[in-house]
Amino acid sequence: MREHGASGWVGFRTLLYKEIWRFWKVSFQTVGAPVLNALLFLLIFSHVLDRHVTVYGDIAYTTFLVPGLVMMSLLQNAFANSSSSLIQSKITGNIIFVLLPPISHREFYAAYVVASVVRGLFVGLGVWLVSLPFIDLPMVRPLWVLVFAVLGGAILGSMGVIAGIWAEKFDQLSAFQNFLIMPLTMLSGVFYSIHSLPPLWQDVSHVNPFFFMIDGFRYGFFGQSDVSPWLSLGVVSVCFMLLAAVTLAMLVRGYKLRG
Repeated sequence: MREHGASGWVGFRTLLYKEIWRFWKVSFQTVGAPVLNALLFLLIFSHVLDRHVTVYGDIAYTTFLVPGLVMMSLLQNAFANSSSSLIQSKITGNIIFVLLPPISHREFYAAYVVASVVRGLFVGLGVWLVSLPFIDLPMVRPLWVLVFAVLGGAILGSMGVIAGIWAEKFDQLSAFQNFLIMPLTMLSGVFYSIHSLPPLWQDVSHVNPFFFMIDGFRYGFFGQSDVSPWLSLGVVSVCFMLLAAVTLAMLVRGYKLRG
């Protein structure tokens, strides 16, 4: 890869188009299926717990749950987009057609991450839309919702690039997702407020960056959160910058990409 992008970032635009078209042409699977999965979570948990649990004083459990499901779906699909694209390209051998053109490492990284954010936003929007018939969901601070959605998608897109570069087969990628991404997501407060946990587990939650993504995103809907939204924004921003630096360093070195 080149060190400097071409004028107008032509490589970035071309690769971005390719990555967005890749998931969009099978959108029934890449967008529709995750929305259906989130809807099933919503129906099951709302049926079991809605009459028995309130959060933040007077917010019904189903209303509290939806932002968590939206963000969980967004994050998981942002990761899946970049990681699956890279591992497929590596296994089939067509990664060479991305590496040979004069595309800089910054363009390469930006295209995969932006495409991941786009897919995550589509899935998150779909989950939000299918939830509207069931609840009256406020959005008191839309800008906070958008900021955390974009940053969260970018973080998981970056993690997907790292996993896709590191993995040499689908089993390794599945292990990365099942033993890292899934536990961190499920234990991030999607289904509960951490104030319902014992003190020890509240402290454990505070070292999970996914918790800050979920909590900050939920703050945009309710204006209430388990921790300060500014703390969440700071943690999420630092995580993104660190992951971006690591990913770019891997691309500059050509780690597991150059034969």
